[in-house]
Amino acid sequence: MSDKPSPQTGVADDPAGRHGHIRSFVRRAGRLSPAQEKYYAEMMPKIGIPYAPQPLDLAAVFGRNAPKILEIGTGMGETTAHIAAAHGDIDYLGVEVHVPGIGALCKQIAERQLSNLRICAHDAVAVVRDMLPENSLAGVHVFFPDPWHKARHNKRRLIQAPFVSLLASRLKPGGYIHCATDWEDYAQQMLAVLSDESALLNSVAATDSANGFAPRPAYRPLTKFENRGLRLGHGVWDLVFIRR
Repeated sequence: MSDKPSPQTGVADDPAGRHGHIRSFVRRAGRLSPAQEKYYAEMMPKIGIPYAPQPLDLAAVFGRNAPKILEIGTGMGETTAHIAAAHGDIDYLGVEVHVPGIGALCKQIAERQLSNLRICAHDAVAVVRDMLPENSLAGVHVFFPDPWHKARHNKRRLIQAPFVSLLASRLKPGGYIHCATDWEDYAQQMLAVLSDESALLNSVAATDSANGFAPRPAYRPLTKFENRGLRLGHGVWDLVFIRR
């Protein structure tokens, strides 16, 4: 239902391996359209953040002190660009490895003249672990990550306890993690994992009618795929947890 063939998808090419964690994606080059190739070449030297195993000075990257939001898996970029355009007072760092998707987002950045959005084309776990300082983020967005719906593949899901703990450590007190999925069993796993993280507090009381799931925040736009799924009666689950 998502608008993104996200690289946080696919069969992991280094499942346990050199990076010390189970990958939830495969790095696919894909075929770029002429426009994607053009904007990738033009924009990434300007707004691309190379991976380096050292802390990143986010204020220096964006040239200002403003709240910083991490988005993991920007897909084809429509949602990311929409949110960044609507919130010019907030800076956004998108992490994505699908090259056509990065090219598409570069096009959006150029056409919308967005100055508050940067892209890091690397494994999200490594970026968070190695580059983002503790207490540096105002929020984290993880929208429609690959559900790895077969039971034997559930271990490859991105939202697992160690990564959630890592994300929580990068949030400022009062910062949030916002996850969304259209797979109910993954939604339930997300709810359990996020609820078990002692540094986080569910923004929705467990006694509420939503059973711990949050209403979709206004800043997250509905994609065309999501709208189609909702018309067909498919569910979408949002979870918003706050750093204590």
